[in-house]
Amino acid sequence: MTTVSADARTLRTLADEPWVRFAVRRLGRLLVSVWVLVTASFLMIHLIPGDPVRAALGPTAPLSVVEARRQVMGLNDPVWLQYLHYLRDLLHGRLGESMTTGLPVSKVIGDRLPATLQLAVLAFVVAVALSVPLGLLMAVLTRGGRRRPVELGFTSTSVVLGAIPEFLIAVGLVYLFSVRLGWAPVAGRAGPDSFVLPVLALSVGPAAVLARIVRVETLTVLQADYIRTARAKRLSQARIYLRHALPNALTATITIGGLLLGALVAGTVLVENVFAWPGLGSSIVSSILSKDYSLVQGTVLVYGLGVLLVNLVVDVALAALDPRSTIRES
Repeated sequence: MTTVSADARTLRTLADEPWVRFAVRRLGRLLVSVWVLVTASFLMIHLIPGDPVRAALGPTAPLSVVEARRQVMGLNDPVWLQYLHYLRDLLHGRLGESMTTGLPVSKVIGDRLPATLQLAVLAFVVAVALSVPLGLLMAVLTRGGRRRPVELGFTSTSVVLGAIPEFLIAVGLVYLFSVRLGWAPVAGRAGPDSFVLPVLALSVGPAAVLARIVRVETLTVLQADYIRTARAKRLSQARIYLRHALPNALTATITIGGLLLGALVAGTVLVENVFAWPGLGSSIVSSILSKDYSLVQGTVLVYGLGVLLVNLVVDVALAALDPRSTIRES
């Protein structure tokens, strides 16, 4: 009896911990979001007007072939039963079969996902590596209203670059560096050179947005009392900026950076098609054109799960940087 009471007290103590409440709350939100995403991906085929099997096989396909494919895919079953079968297949890692090739959707996604992840992760790393030092430098140069022309030039340039769609940047890079100068491959994924232009096309806009945010957050931090105290102690400028200012300015940067990472994954759809990159982006466009709704459904599900996982990682990173946030939300 004493052991049971001790275990109960331990559980109550853990339940009172801010980190535990934070983890449970985030996990609950993640599960609800995953359920909504799964349900939306299931309804995708049923909300599209017409017969997806007929659309995939074409108008000349015999009716017997269409009906056989519908029977194999279970589309003749009631919607609620199809939904239960869909959930069961997802739990077993089955995403169905491509309507056009007959290959398992999981195999198609598994073959193409690494190329998309490489592109998105490299673009995110480049965007962060460019934006954080640039934003910090601009904050140092323009703090206190100094160097107004520099501030105006930086703000104008970052706004313009952040507003240009990735595929337009991709087309411009291809024309300049591939067609005109011949410095990089036009398309394909063969060797390190083929990564340069797609990564730049994806990272330029997010880098401009993040640099502007880093500058604004750093300017706010530089006005804080502890920065004035650090200056009064005659600490070196490098220590003040890198040790005290930068870590406190990164909280909002990580939040926006996580959202941009999700946007980067979505941005690969058009950029991959510009560079004929063998990833999920080019796959989803070709599957939409061929009306291969099973492949579209599976790809959308993978993209959505990726965005949800990125948001979860951002929440955990923010809590690690600022544990007080978990207490405030409790």
